[in-house]
Amino acid sequence: MTVPARLAPLLAPDSAVQRVAHALVGAGHQCFLVGGTVRDALVDSVPADLDFATDARPAAIKSALASVAEHLWLQGERFGTVGARVDGLDCEVTTFRSDVYRSESRKPAVTFGDSIETDLARRDFTVNAMALRLPDAVLIDPHDGAVDLAAGRLRTPLSPEISFADDPLRMLRAARFIARFGFVPDPELTAAVEEFRDRLDIVSTERIRDELSKLLVVADPSAGLWFLASTRLSDGFLPELNAMRLEQDPIHHHKDVLAHTIAVVAKTSPELTLRLAALMHDVGKPKTRSFERGRATFHHHEVVGKRMTRDRLTALKFPNDVVEDVSQLVYLHLRIHTYAMGWTDSAVRRYVRDAGPLLEPLNELQRCDCTTRNERRARTLARRMDELETRIAELAASEELKAIRPSLDGRQVMEFLGVPPGRVVGEALEYLLEIRLDEGPLDEPDAYDRLRTWAVAHGLDSQGLGVDPG
Repeated sequence: MTVPARLAPLLAPDSAVQRVAHALVGAGHQCFLVGGTVRDALVDSVPADLDFATDARPAAIKSALASVAEHLWLQGERFGTVGARVDGLDCEVTTFRSDVYRSESRKPAVTFGDSIETDLARRDFTVNAMALRLPDAVLIDPHDGAVDLAAGRLRTPLSPEISFADDPLRMLRAARFIARFGFVPDPELTAAVEEFRDRLDIVSTERIRDELSKLLVVADPSAGLWFLASTRLSDGFLPELNAMRLEQDPIHHHKDVLAHTIAVVAKTSPELTLRLAALMHDVGKPKTRSFERGRATFHHHEVVGKRMTRDRLTALKFPNDVVEDVSQLVYLHLRIHTYAMGWTDSAVRRYVRDAGPLLEPLNELQRCDCTTRNERRARTLARRMDELETRIAELAASEELKAIRPSLDGRQVMEFLGVPPGRVVGEALEYLLEIRLDEGPLDEPDAYDRLRTWAVAHGLDSQGLGVDPG
């Protein structure tokens, strides 16, 4: 087979790839480019990673690469992987291996091998079970991965039962490959996922979280999310997904929440926090659904959804800042609908204050939340968002809108009132903040006048209230 165009520069005689190959082969070992590097090259895409496989054991890999690598990293050494930076490129060199889960274990037991054919047979999918022998660039493809890649077919090298027993996370990874490459899963693969989905329980939460995250940030995760739902693989780690599969009901005029949710995810930018918010924004609907005068309603589903989102993302061990940001986006995602009644400047300030650093993703989420086929309704929502963003820009031009704070700080309040830090200072600052939100910025003399009025109304001792603020 002709070397793919994207690999040609990587295989130049003086390239980093060939330097790694000559170092290993010169030490008496085999060397292959493997996995995603070969797959991406065959579809004429720039390989994201440089992954090598060899019969050399980790100690021998380190010894061979010492003369060509600027740096070695050894975090994966006990699993047979040595990382190296060669000519500024990051490479991973792994001993031929097989990862097999024991039924009672959450971690794979690594065994080393001596054959590239055995190594490829134990990989996840045929499209990843190809290797390019180096330095002579001969394609090794014992499972017809190139044919499957051209046909858009997702299969496992061995039976899917064996493949998923080796590493159950591969069932979840299949969803990502379906979404990223547009692959159609082989019927046997789908049937095996449906049969063995409970085996995902032995995989660590962190690995599941990371694989879900990778799926969510592909260009369009829709097909992968539908695969998770239809096989019910998601029921073990994200049961909220299929819970949103509310039946179509033309009498009560509500659409399937799951279909709507997946459409919203596909419309948003491929950024993890935003995609998670799109995935979870309507999780509160099944628990809040009721019927009023022949129509389905979901009152306060954003409140219920915020709590459910926090619980689920915490269970999946997402970082605390991600949990809080996504939960807040879910809570705020209906704010735009109150704009139909018209917003005062005060309301716009409060919207910006509540959104904080999430203002841009919140605006995008609300825009994407419109999946209606009713063109008039879609135009109305788009117009509201346009008007709101214009209002925000106009206020931002005249005020420090993204840093809304009281017109006096805590030190000024304490000095003026003659009080130490404590509850009174907090209440005074909250009062000044409410004025700031309602009326916009105050100059200092006006702020001190308002503070004096507040203090008298709250029965504070007048001592100190006449201090010259200057």
